Amino acid sequence: MSESPTSSHSSSRKALMLGALGVVYGDIGTSPLYTLKVSLDEFKHVDASHVLGILSLLFWLLMVVVSFKYVMLIMRADNRGEGGTLALLELAVRGVQGHKRVVLVVLGIFGAALFYGDSMITPAISVISAIEGMGIVSHSFDAWVVPISLVVLIVLFAFQSRGTASVGKLFGPIMCLWFLTLAVMGLWQIWLHPVVLHALNPVEAARFVLLRPVASFVLLGAVVLALTGAEALYADMGHFGRPPIRTAWFWIVLPSLVINYFGQGALLLGNPAALENPFFLMVPSWGLLPLVVLSGIATVIASQAVISGAFSMTRQAVQLGFWPRMKILHTSAAEMGQIYLPQVNALLLVAVIVLVIAFRTSDNLAAAYGFAVTGTMLCTSVLAFMVLPRGTRGGKRAAWIAVLTVLLVIDLLLFSANVLKIHEGGWLPLAVGIAVFILMTTWRQGRRLLAEMQARDRQPLKDFMTQLEEFPPARVHGTAIFMTMSSGFVPPALLHNLKHNKVLHEQVLFLTIKVADVPFVSAEERFHVERVSHSSWQVTVHYGFKEDLDVPEALREVGEAYPELDLEPMRTSYYLSRQTVVGGKRPVMSRWRRAIFAFMARNGTRSTMFFKIPPNRVVEMGMQIEL
Repeated sequence: MSESPTSSHSSSRKALMLGALGVVYGDIGTSPLYTLKVSLDEFKHVDASHVLGILSLLFWLLMVVVSFKYVMLIMRADNRGEGGTLALLELAVRGVQGHKRVVLVVLGIFGAALFYGDSMITPAISVISAIEGMGIVSHSFDAWVVPISLVVLIVLFAFQSRGTASVGKLFGPIMCLWFLTLAVMGLWQIWLHPVVLHALNPVEAARFVLLRPVASFVLLGAVVLALTGAEALYADMGHFGRPPIRTAWFWIVLPSLVINYFGQGALLLGNPAALENPFFLMVPSWGLLPLVVLSGIATVIASQAVISGAFSMTRQAVQLGFWPRMKILHTSAAEMGQIYLPQVNALLLVAVIVLVIAFRTSDNLAAAYGFAVTGTMLCTSVLAFMVLPRGTRGGKRAAWIAVLTVLLVIDLLLFSANVLKIHEGGWLPLAVGIAVFILMTTWRQGRRLLAEMQARDRQPLKDFMTQLEEFPPARVHGTAIFMTMSSGFVPPALLHNLKHNKVLHEQVLFLTIKVADVPFVSAEERFHVERVSHSSWQVTVHYGFKEDLDVPEALREVGEAYPELDLEPMRTSYYLSRQTVVGGKRPVMSRWRRAIFAFMARNGTRSTMFFKIPPNRVVEMGMQIEL
């Protein structure tokens, strides 16, 4: 019997939900390893009021920030099904001009920059916290926590080049086992000390805050660790879609997390000495070693998810013009989202190794982690404030603004609490964020200035080619393809070729690549062809910011649609301009930024590799640009 469409859809939905467990929820799913311990470490003496108050705060933050803000609201702001800071930025700036646009772009870029700090800290704190469980088995293992963590992380990053295609199917079932384990551990402790369920009452959180307002504000910097990974729900929406992510959250992840946190609290109510490591002390001695192993696997999966996120974020930044071209390798023939960026992987590995050696414990890394998470969350909220109420009027618009204002205030409180911990480690993601922000804005400004300078002396392409064909130089066989950023104008490479080689091909194609502010472009919108003169054409190829640029493949499609164009690969030559940045007599860019831009330009991936152009068919025309 054939499977019915309904059952097929149901099985597909379950598969997507299982995949979401493995990719989306690895980070937030491993937060119970350290969150409650770090939160209660703020107090010298822990009593029942501390435990219940912090648990209540933690529970309602999960409900308001993750469940309501991200799962119910922010995921509505999708860019044709795609999420993430840069995708949201593109939505926020549509139709916005002037200073308002500049502020939004700055916030969006800084939020994306902070994500790189998160990508460095997550593998370090997750793996260390899992390996620290060996100290509960025997303190003789304490000295081995850092070396073993380094080995695990080095192996993890070494395997990135193989991709997650082969092991990705294992992630979902393993994380499903992990969340089941979290729930079982917590249920047993709650059964022993059911009084901990009083923390479900928001009055407990309110009482705790009113009695200790200053301590509660400071404590937000630690409690926010329970929210780490909330951005992944939105960033990975394009891989799985809203329904599977929402279903997995409300039916599996949220209940398991809450039960485990409350189980840790129940354990502490009965045995305050368990604060040494309440997560691992919830299980009997015979279960410690298996739990340490499972925790290690879960943290590797969590690390894998955030590393893959850094790869995806970088590709989006390259496509949108915030980052120079980089080598992008696909690790799966079936899954387009599984990519590998060698340069990003190497830089992350070095950064993670330095973090592990410098901070050594998960407690020491906690302050650094909170700043990166809350900074990104705040930027997302501001951008969502611009997107979600758009198109609404009257009472509905007022309701949107009121709700978003409350959420923005909560994010400001969480971020402010973590600002107090800058000296304890928060300076690290701040420094990384500022450095990446400077690099991204410098590259964008430099590319804009280059385009403006080239536009000053450019000539209209149609008139130029018409005159050139009336009095042509020597004509040679084949097709010449000149790649240009500005369609409709003469590219510098053509002028240099005419000046030095004094020849013109039988057919000339002017090719412009444009990246749209949407993740994917349909086949119907892929290319536009316009005849410029008798033997020349202007071709504009459109890509989405999540698509890979493949010029030969695009030209093959153009050739099929326009048979009069001779685009046979062996009769085609590509002409590209290779620009060298030098200081001008009247510089339009400060010396230090010009040096950064020139360094990034020199180290960017060559056009041939980025556009997948055969190197033996390329002629590069060198030219110097004064900035």
